[in-house]
Amino acid sequence: MTYDRNVVHCSLLCAGNLGKHLNNRHPGYCQLSDGDTAQTTTISGMFSRSKRSQSLARRAQAQSQSQVQPQPLALVKPHPQPKVKPVIDIDHVNWLLLRWLISSSLPPSTLEDSMLIDSCKYLNPPVQLWPKEKAHEITLQVFRSMKEDVKAFLQLVSSRLSITLDFWTSYEQIIYLSVKCHWIDESWALQKVLLDVCRIPYPCTGPEILHVLMNVLQEFNIDSKILACTHNNSQHAIHACHELRQELESRKLPFCYIPCAAQTLKTIIEDGLENVRPVLSKIREFILETNSNQEMMEDFKHWTEVYQEGSWKLPFEHSANWSGDYNMLDVVKKAPNAMDSTIKKVEGIFGPRDWVLSSTEKSAINSLHSYLEPFYKTTTNLCTCKLPTVGLVFFYMDHVFELINVCHDSTHQEWLKKIASNMSKRSHTFTSQAYNIYTFTAAILDPRIKGELIPETLNSTSNLEDARNHFVRDYSSNTFETVGNGYSTQDTTEVGDAFSFAEEIVRKRRRVSMITAADELSQYLAEPPAQISTDALEWWKGHSSRYPRLSLMARDFLAIQGTSLDPEELFTSKGDFMHKQQYCLPLSSIQATLCIKSWMQSGYQFNFQSTIIDFERLVKSAIAPDTLDALSFHE
Repeated sequence: MTYDRNVVHCSLLCAGNLGKHLNNRHPGYCQLSDGDTAQTTTISGMFSRSKRSQSLARRAQAQSQSQVQPQPLALVKPHPQPKVKPVIDIDHVNWLLLRWLISSSLPPSTLEDSMLIDSCKYLNPPVQLWPKEKAHEITLQVFRSMKEDVKAFLQLVSSRLSITLDFWTSYEQIIYLSVKCHWIDESWALQKVLLDVCRIPYPCTGPEILHVLMNVLQEFNIDSKILACTHNNSQHAIHACHELRQELESRKLPFCYIPCAAQTLKTIIEDGLENVRPVLSKIREFILETNSNQEMMEDFKHWTEVYQEGSWKLPFEHSANWSGDYNMLDVVKKAPNAMDSTIKKVEGIFGPRDWVLSSTEKSAINSLHSYLEPFYKTTTNLCTCKLPTVGLVFFYMDHVFELINVCHDSTHQEWLKKIASNMSKRSHTFTSQAYNIYTFTAAILDPRIKGELIPETLNSTSNLEDARNHFVRDYSSNTFETVGNGYSTQDTTEVGDAFSFAEEIVRKRRRVSMITAADELSQYLAEPPAQISTDALEWWKGHSSRYPRLSLMARDFLAIQGTSLDPEELFTSKGDFMHKQQYCLPLSSIQATLCIKSWMQSGYQFNFQSTIIDFERLVKSAIAPDTLDALSFHE
């Protein structure tokens, strides 16, 4: 007797647990035709030892006899074949790795790391990573292509621009300058983009900074559109900005430069902490040891519950910036008993530790904590503020300056009075450099500040009059065109008289527009300020139709930055991560890497020689390799 192997296989499957699974999950898997069913019945009879098989055979025979019409032939499903692993395009792997290098601020030489190569070969043996020379060259080409995209986009910006400067030194002891550009678009959204990262040549003084800065502005063709520059408070930067202002003013272009409020506040706070640095070092040792020891953390939590000294988030913040310093003050101020009890247990096991604070040290920490608490609230608000405009930044700084003056005049502790005196000098330096007609205008155009909350030393009648004149001169006639332009004069009396008459109409209209403009500014200032929680740009977006000319001025001046960099980078642990990346990159790759990374974060597409590489689609298309090129690479 000859048996069909497929039929035998099908019957065996149907007879066991696997058959149950296939019938339940894959119905129709073992359906056969009439002839095949008869064969199945005969074959099933051979397996008499299996009652389940006999029952199945009888059921199949009964079903076959009851059928009136024959069923069409059903194809038996073949064995599932193992999926063939798709061939991975080596270049696509390298493009993804290149994006990873740039996003992580790593140099191209990382691709030659043996452990990275081994890991890639484990996933796909044929893979060959680009040599560092090729990765470096491709990175430079992407940098050039994306830079052209940024240039083209900036030419479309209709408002004035403001720039910020930041300086740092790398591990190679090279000083770098980063230049960022800020503006408010027509939808009233604040935009910013990194223009360039440049090496400052020796001796890295004002003239060298000015030369590099002018090259950047001219390369992007925005030197005539810059309204303000916020620098990092260094004397060399101040000198460069002063020379830049003279250059622009010689071309009849308005320009101002101001110090970074966040840098000033950081310096003021450092003055306040100077006398207690040794004590802070002892507290830091305790915090670092606690963070590395789970038992100590549990002990500290226990004692805070016993002494009712609040709930604490562990591990402690221990970064070497203001947020970390204030956290140490906070522990001594609010959980002194828990700290002492935890230290006492450690000393009982491991011996004496130099972590215990004397009563004099605790008293000094408590006094300083009370004094600096408003400073911490100010920095926290600056870090979390969506739009730290010049007006809002000055509002906070003015509050800090008042605290300094009150402390200086009221404290009886000489060491604290000395701290306040040093802080006061910093505040006077800031106000002398930052308060001018431009920052006054930017402050009053913040609907939350206006004239009511502006610092008293900045709020003057002369500044208001200058701002009004500037508004009338530069913004009141934007929608009016000079009628005389485009006409040629002739010597006939009739035409000459007609031209004179037209000029008179123009003068009248200009006078009306100036009066209207002045009324627009007066009406805006006469109304009470918006709530301090108001989004300034959203406010102007909703009121621009009411103040059409003034809103144009607001777009220009609200783009002036009160800080030269994100306050979080100065006051929180975020700055630690940023500084590590800036410090570790070599000269050969730092410019391209940081610029491309910033441009991608700003929404610019990854452009390689006019070809846009869509990484998201590239990753998704790995499932369907045939469509990879079409999806991921397009002109």
